[in-house]
Amino acid sequence: MNPRYSHNRYSLKRQAIALTGKVRIYDPSESLVLFSEQRMFKLKEDIRVYADETKSVEVLTIQARSVIDFSAAYDVFDAAAGEKVGVIRRKGFRSMLRDEWELLDPRDAPIGVLAEDSVQLALLRRFLFSLIPQNYDVLIGGRRAADLKQRFNPFRYEMDLDFSMDGSGALDRRLGLAAGILLAVVEGRQE
Repeated sequence: MNPRYSHNRYSLKRQAIALTGKVRIYDPSESLVLFSEQRMFKLKEDIRVYADETKSVEVLTIQARSVIDFSAAYDVFDAAAGEKVGVIRRKGFRSMLRDEWELLDPRDAPIGVLAEDSVQLALLRRFLFSLIPQNYDVLIGGRRAADLKQRFNPFRYEMDLDFSMDGSGALDRRLGLAAGILLAVVEGRQE
């Protein structure tokens, strides 16, 4: 496995207001491990993730299956290995009160859920905008495998990605990191 996916903790940063969504993911020593730059307001998401800001080595691809879909599904590919990693699918109406996504394996079989921490906090966030940072739990087989927690920062979107509770490696880090990037891009459209 590529060393960029071997860490238990990462930090994600994206400018708060920009016409392009530049997402950077850092390892615990604050070294850049992933970079993505995506134009906002595209009808069909096609997010390319690179090893660094030169964009010379593509490592992941996140592609929407359809143009506009309330229950959008995003295929995640490892560009270097040429393989499908899995799918991140929004849970349509269930995401009205709180964000909820389904995680699928490469054959589209459900393996887990990515969901906002609580309905009450999710409702408060919808009315108070981004004053209350979002917190997502990743459950694989009913067990907590990761915590994706936004940090309050009025100048940029920041999120801590913590995979330390996944000692058995049930969640493919590539799928977990792609979920963080996808959340940052989706939040960018809502600001």
